[in-house]
Amino acid sequence: MRMTVIGCSGSFPGPQSPASCYLVQADDEAGRTWSILLDLGNGALGVLQRHLALDEIDAVLLSHLHPDHCLDVCGLYVTRKYSPARADGGRLPVHGPHGVERRMAEAYGGEEGSALAGQLDYREWEARQPVRIGPFTVTPIPVNHPVEAYGLRVEADGQVLAYSGDTDSCPELSELFTGATLALADSAFVDGRDETRDIHLTGSRAAAAAVEAGGVQRLMLTHIPSWNDPEVCRAQAAAVWAGEVELAEPERTYPL
Repeated sequence: MRMTVIGCSGSFPGPQSPASCYLVQADDEAGRTWSILLDLGNGALGVLQRHLALDEIDAVLLSHLHPDHCLDVCGLYVTRKYSPARADGGRLPVHGPHGVERRMAEAYGGEEGSALAGQLDYREWEARQPVRIGPFTVTPIPVNHPVEAYGLRVEADGQVLAYSGDTDSCPELSELFTGATLALADSAFVDGRDETRDIHLTGSRAAAAAVEAGGVQRLMLTHIPSWNDPEVCRAQAAAVWAGEVELAEPERTYPL
């Protein structure tokens, strides 16, 4: 299993990165490469095309329905509907929280909004119910955010990628992170500056969640807005996490 960071800017596209999108790939026993997207936030669709042909996407998995995690699904629909080179590959699975079909139709707007389902096969998450996609098993775990939101535990090749999505501290993070090869954790807030709770983690709270979960091999901070100094986020996590604190880097591929 390998993960390519397509976008990791928190809350909106930054000057160096689109909003949230992670390309995760693994090969099945027959040697076929499967490609799934964890989120598809605004700005991500353009960068994604440097790493993958859009008709090679096997599924889109949305952690929640804020624009910085889902908005480029609208552009993906356009490529599947109108591209002269499009192939009839059937409807693309798009997994997301309850109301995902309505949300994307509203985001697209106009009379054509309801037509997105002709190209996209919307499937709503059920908490803790695993979904199988090729070699991947993906389990959505509810997390702590102002809207219905999930962390996604992705398993393949005996490895575990645990993606927090957007969340603040909650007991469910232990369920999500336990034994993870890589915990990819929201770090949008900064200790001593952002006092509002139940929205995002800070570096220290992300690290504490990984420590409390147990068995986490690597901790990587992501969803850092462009107004944050990433090294401040890293330092706050390093005060809690004994190992290396990694920062997600756009367009870098990480083997697991």
